[in-house]
Amino acid sequence: MLTLEYYFTCPYCGEQISMLLDISVPHQDYIEDCEVCCNPIRIRYDSEGENLTSFIAESIEQ
Repeated sequence: MLTLEYYFTCPYCGEQISMLLDISVPHQDYIEDCEVCCNPIRIRYDSEGENLTSFIAESIEQ
């Protein structure tokens, strides 16, 4: 497993948070709660080799 610590802004509370991404898998799409406000964030990213090629963190429409 190849991991990368990635920092981004929560789409709900605006706080900067970090997450460990498993970039050994080329495409990921999952839900994870914000560590500050606990709202669900949809995380989507792509990687190629040891590089992160795209990252999206978006709110879940409720």
